[in-house]
Amino acid sequence: MITGIGAVSPFGVGRECFWDAISRGCSGTRAITEFDVSGLSCRVAAPVGAVTAADVPPLDGDDERDAGYRADPDRYSRAALIGVIAAREAWIDAGLSIGEPGAGVVIGSGGGGIDVGERQYHDYFVDRGKRVSPYAIPVSIVGMMSSEISISLRLHGISHVLSCGCTSSTDALGYGAALIRSGDAEVLLSGGADACVTQGMMYGFARMRAVSTAYNDRPAEASRPFDKGRDGFVLGEGAWMLVLEREDRARARGAKIYASIDGYGSTCDAYHRVQMAPDGDQIIRALTLAITRAGRAPEEIGYVNYHGTSTVLNDTVEARSVRRLFGDHADRLAGSSVKSMIGHPQGASGAAGVVTAALALSRGFLPPTINHRDPDPACDLDVIPNQGRATSVDAALCNCLGFGSKNSAIVIGRIA
Repeated sequence: MITGIGAVSPFGVGRECFWDAISRGCSGTRAITEFDVSGLSCRVAAPVGAVTAADVPPLDGDDERDAGYRADPDRYSRAALIGVIAAREAWIDAGLSIGEPGAGVVIGSGGGGIDVGERQYHDYFVDRGKRVSPYAIPVSIVGMMSSEISISLRLHGISHVLSCGCTSSTDALGYGAALIRSGDAEVLLSGGADACVTQGMMYGFARMRAVSTAYNDRPAEASRPFDKGRDGFVLGEGAWMLVLEREDRARARGAKIYASIDGYGSTCDAYHRVQMAPDGDQIIRALTLAITRAGRAPEEIGYVNYHGTSTVLNDTVEARSVRRLFGDHADRLAGSSVKSMIGHPQGASGAAGVVTAALALSRGFLPPTINHRDPDPACDLDVIPNQGRATSVDAALCNCLGFGSKNSAIVIGRIA
């Protein structure tokens, strides 16, 4: 069961801030002002704005001595900071306390503290190491992400980070749900965080020709999944964290339940470093595994949260795969890409999709795909264009695709 949700997004801190923006179809994409972009072909992104330790909510059981630690910016990467903030919101939302017995952390991140790594390498190679922090290595490594959350919440259970590219947090949630289902855990903090809007990452993605370059003068229009005018993804940032809990435990303590995680599937095209196989066969197999393991038929899925990156090939292959899997039901299947509003937050994108779907199911409202002005005939699906839709569905499918031709999917169910 999902019993708590926390979010830090391009719209600000908090799940309600996130939900309000995506349900109204707002764009979080803007011109990059954090660093010089004059030499970049892409000059727009959807970064998280300034957040500080003051945005970390207090929790029952917090030790006042921790305040100084959390306030020290040298000990946090940006991804770790927003991850801790979202984790603490989710923990409060679930009604749990610091040091919850037996609780652990399983999250996903693609880049971890890459912002710290970039700064420290620049200082070493350009400025000869005069300002290299003694925390440079532990703060920048991906594995530190779960440790910071474990330290902040004083959780002594499992503390793992999955780094599988864009599918990282989908895989973390699938892994976490499996641990709970097998009896190896009762409650876990899971989800994902990434903060990759840095000068080096922007340059790298631009060199790859993966990011949008045609809308630098119209940032809010740059991310346009399934639209004929799409020309690449918008790099995004954010943290979306969920509390996963065994059902009997959640019900015994009267916890609020958003939705259930019912099935997970993961495959690999084994095809290319950055491109998916055009036949979509392994995407279909991952989706089928998730639906089958959820004990459902494809016709029972009422909403799809698409990977929907706004790249020409990815959107086309994803749409074609969904149509092949669902057959005639695809004509009745509503779906949307939250990336049209938050950009592509790399390893956190799967958790963003699951949070979106869980809130959509629990609140009876499906958010839109914005900037859908000129539908691509190759993506002939109901993508809830431009305006959200009030409707009730019982099950949602969250799809996630990643570099290295990885495919992962989760089915979540509505709680009556």
